Amino acid sequence: MSGLDGVVAAPATTLSELTTLRIGGRPRALLECVTADAVVEVVRALDEASEPVLVLGGGSNLVVAGGDLDLTVVAVRNREVEYLDGSGELIVRAGAGLTWDDLVADTVERGYGGLECLSGIPGSVGATPVQNVGAYGVEVSQILHRVRWFDRRTGVVEWVTPEALGLAYRTSVLKNTDRAVVLEVEFRLDAAGRSEPIRYAELAGRLGVEPGERTDPATVRETVLELRRGKGMVLDDDDNDTWSAGSFFTNPVIRDEALPAVRDRVAGKLGDGVAEQMPAFAAPGGTKLSAGWLIERAGFGKGYPSSSSPARLSTKHTLALTNRGAATADDVIALARDVRDGVREAFGVDLHPEPVWVGCSI
Repeated sequence: MSGLDGVVAAPATTLSELTTLRIGGRPRALLECVTADAVVEVVRALDEASEPVLVLGGGSNLVVAGGDLDLTVVAVRNREVEYLDGSGELIVRAGAGLTWDDLVADTVERGYGGLECLSGIPGSVGATPVQNVGAYGVEVSQILHRVRWFDRRTGVVEWVTPEALGLAYRTSVLKNTDRAVVLEVEFRLDAAGRSEPIRYAELAGRLGVEPGERTDPATVRETVLELRRGKGMVLDDDDNDTWSAGSFFTNPVIRDEALPAVRDRVAGKLGDGVAEQMPAFAAPGGTKLSAGWLIERAGFGKGYPSSSSPARLSTKHTLALTNRGAATADDVIALARDVRDGVREAFGVDLHPEPVWVGCSI
């Protein structure tokens, strides 16, 4: 397939070199596709041959097994960017293989608002609607205009609106399925140079604005990057705290009627005062709790379990599981199970991992 236009057969490598957790074994082949047409052609051919496929973007949300992997990796590398006038709205269209933060930086440098609160998030443009990526009070679902995908079931390439994606908290109809491959994504921007409304209290405080206000996108981006760096959430080759898949567990949403029981468990372990201060927010389907808060109060502090462990919680942020340089998938899985089971035992709350699992599971 390397003879096809826009397809490059990359040298033999391991997934540890292509994922932000820096773990993962060796696939049968790695094909880099620099155009959307090449992605479609390659994936269609592999599907027709019944070849297991891993479609790879930035590798920032994967936990991959070690050893020899029974699959072919299709790396999406189309990176074009175009600004469009969409019936009075400013739209940016980007190739799925573009690094997400490169797109955010470009929009902000041009003076446009909309993406700034999502600065510093690793990964590719194509992954953002799959995960319904969100941070600092903004989710992709709020700014998404359209997605162009290759439907692997029907063989059709088409543009779809957000309603077709089933977007919900950190998920969509595309997550953990082989239904379709994202080729291009369009986002709505504010051409007047206003940020998205600042909804996140910590960010509003740093910016000196009231929640709900809009402000300068460049200032928001700079502040978000500063906050993320303080939590080890901006990729840095020299900082093992960033060798992670980002926030490993989603914030759990529990039924409203279960909230008193959780508070009782917290009070029994940590006292009434701590239970009263437990973060809890109204959310679709119930009440959203803070996974990081629960992890730390269950006894899993920053850097857990020890300075000699190959996989540890970040020393800056307990919600990130990190590779200290020599961790394997088994090390990460063991730590994830330890944390998940510990929170369940302490507070009766189930944590669910956010990353996509390849050849392994928690």
